[in-house]
Amino acid sequence: MNDINEEDIHVFIDAVSHFFFHVTKEKVEIKTAYLLESDVPSATFDMTSYITLSGSFSGRIYFSTPRSMINHLLLMMGEEVRNKERLLDAVGEIANTISGNARKHFGETMEVSVPTSKETKSDWLKTVVSPHAYIILVKWKQYRASVVVDIQRATQQ
Repeated sequence: MNDINEEDIHVFIDAVSHFFFHVTKEKVEIKTAYLLESDVPSATFDMTSYITLSGSFSGRIYFSTPRSMINHLLLMMGEEVRNKERLLDAVGEIANTISGNARKHFGETMEVSVPTSKETKSDWLKTVVSPHAYIILVKWKQYRASVVVDIQRATQQ
């Protein structure tokens, strides 16, 4: 198996850190980043967006967050409309930004889909990620979110 390495994971950490600093002028705290060996952490992540990758990499990148975090983020951005659709769009924008930065690092042979955003139950990620996924836990203000990097390098034929 051609897994991604620690240096590759830092691309995702830097991307989420840069997004929050750019939007809020505040640093996020990266609580931990680790290879999933047992179970996705339980939390109230009721909104998730994911990007599907193909080409030189395959798999998905997830950004999962509580609705309250996105609502607060939009409030700080001066957004007056904070309905379900706008919240889901915002979650998708974050996932898209993270994967866009990853594409710069990994190269243009990594094909990136448009984000799919949905309301999710807190244990939804447990049902979809593989055992070789990396979990990056993020804290902004009192909120916690996760970036799940569930990708593999494509094998050369």
